[in-house]
Formats: sequence, structure tokens, C-alpha cells
Amino acid sequence: MEMIIGGAFQGKEALARKRYPQIAFLRAGQLTENALFGADGILDFQDYIRNSLNEGKDLQNFAKELIRSNPDLVMTVREVGSGVVPVREEDRRYRETVGRVCTELADFSDIVIRVVCGIPIVLKNSHKSVGGKTGSIA
Repeated sequence: MEMIIGGAFQGKEALARKRYPQIAFLRAGQLTENALFGADGILDFQDYIRNSLNEGKDLQNFAKELIRSNPDLVMTVREVGSGVVPVREEDRRYRETVGRVCTELADFSDIVIRVVCGIPIVLKNSHKSVGGKTGSIA
């Protein structure tokens, strides 16, 4: 699994498409659970979590299920945990859920890259060299 994280409009999608031009990336907010579990690449994973919470789904074991079903997934995720704590309870629950799910996914992931101002910063790279499936960072 590979995660590309960062704030809004920081270049996550551009980096994902550059690193993996062969992948047809899908928007997570438009996917069913089955489609998500079968996708090669997804954009804006946090939107899937928001939709799931709005539908009343329990996401307690969701990260484990996603890891088991789709261990080679490449995803982008917008950081939602920084800044002012939301006033509305459902917004706080969303932010906390994104953080908890993504923490589990990052722990499992081989590569985690944070993008700031279009600059990729490797937070985790379990591969000895950045080649083969992972391609170059830049």
C-alpha cells in the first residue's frame, strides 16, 4: 500500500499520477465499498470516510478490511486533523475517524509521502531502493 498525504491543493493528485501513470485513479467519494476494495488507485480517500459516516456505517475495523482486501492500493488523502477543532460533533467524529483509519493504513503501508507546496517528503519507505513498482519520488 502507498499513501500520499497532504493538505488541500498541495499536489497529491499530480504526484500520484506522475508516479503511477498506468493507474486509472478513481474518486473515493464516488465508490462503493466493493469498488474501493478492488481499485488500483483512489483519490481523496477522506471523502469515502465522510460518505460512510453519513450513511451510518461502523468503521471500527474498516482499515483492517481494506488492508486485507486491497494491500497494493495507492491512495491520496487530504489531511483533515490540523487547525481549529470543529464545533459540530459530526465534524469532530469525521476528523477523528479519518485520523484513526489513516494511522492504521500508514502503519501497514510500504510508502507514505507527504506533499507540501508540491514538494514530496518521504515519511516512510520500507523498500531498500525506490525502484520497481514505486518509481521515483520526484
